[in-house]
Amino acid sequence: MTTEDYSRALGRSEDIANGEPLVQIRGMRKWFPVNAGFLSSILYKQELYVKAVDGVTFDIMKGEILVLAGESGCGKTTTGRCILYLEDPTDGSVVYAGIDLSTLDRTEMKDLRKRMQITFQDPYESLNPKQSISSIVAEPLVVHKIPITPSQKRQRVLEALESVSITPAEDFIDRYPHELSGGQRQRISVARALILHPEFMVADEPVSMLDVSIRAEILNLLLKLREDLGLTYLFITHDLAVASYIADRIGIMYLGIIVEIGPAHAVAFEPQHPYTRALISAVPSGDPTVKRRIESLKGEPPSPINVPSGCRFHPRCPYAQEICVREVPEDRDMGGKHYVACHFAGELGEPTNL
Repeated sequence: MTTEDYSRALGRSEDIANGEPLVQIRGMRKWFPVNAGFLSSILYKQELYVKAVDGVTFDIMKGEILVLAGESGCGKTTTGRCILYLEDPTDGSVVYAGIDLSTLDRTEMKDLRKRMQITFQDPYESLNPKQSISSIVAEPLVVHKIPITPSQKRQRVLEALESVSITPAEDFIDRYPHELSGGQRQRISVARALILHPEFMVADEPVSMLDVSIRAEILNLLLKLREDLGLTYLFITHDLAVASYIADRIGIMYLGIIVEIGPAHAVAFEPQHPYTRALISAVPSGDPTVKRRIESLKGEPPSPINVPSGCRFHPRCPYAQEICVREVPEDRDMGGKHYVACHFAGELGEPTNL
């Protein structure tokens, strides 16, 4: 993240902080039951669960780009899917524009989804190879039974394609996904989500499958759409460089919980959680003369079936002490709406060995 990126992120964060929440998540959990075999059912007296999301609480402000970042398997995608009720949360609440989604029936939820859309990670898997680009982009209009004529539907498709810089749109509507590049496919995915004129979008790893040169184009496209259409994003990624470029705020997830959340400039430049510090230190620098200390982590992430006691990060943390094993850390307010779930946030010194 350059100085220019820092200044831009700081200005955006200050503007967003004065807004109002569009999405409010409180204590949300998603546990998946483990299908145990006969022997396991005898050995374990209680049912086992994969605790994919295990009690997350945060707001997404109107017009904001909130990034959820972390290692694969930390619960980012499941969080996004639960917010849209593509997965029913096990516990907790999701309130969208003042509406508690748990109170809606199937028809009401389908109607609300016109305002809430998602783009998926893999543009090669999320587009039906048997459908033309016109059919793919127009599909939400058909699913939601939007009352328009064929000529109006075609015009909506052309407008959606042009909004994501697929031009001239007429040259693409009769093509099929295999005739497009990866970047073009991802733009088609975004166009399909935009055709219903949503207010909120979950962007699930939208650039992870793309070449670096194409990533910048898609990221800038999402930023432009935010400015032009007033969109609000939950952006999911494992790439901290991408997160710091596009985010207003960044939330760092680890083993189903958020361990640090705050303005992008604070999390990227002044990370307070040991896990965030390790992730940031691993981001390559564009300046080969800059020497940085790489903070390595011990071992692999624990199983989400049997999470560690106390602080979930303590088995891998180079700063862990006895209290980290015994007690779950509360969120510390670091100022400026920057919160960290660490017993020693703001006090980290040299690593210790537990």
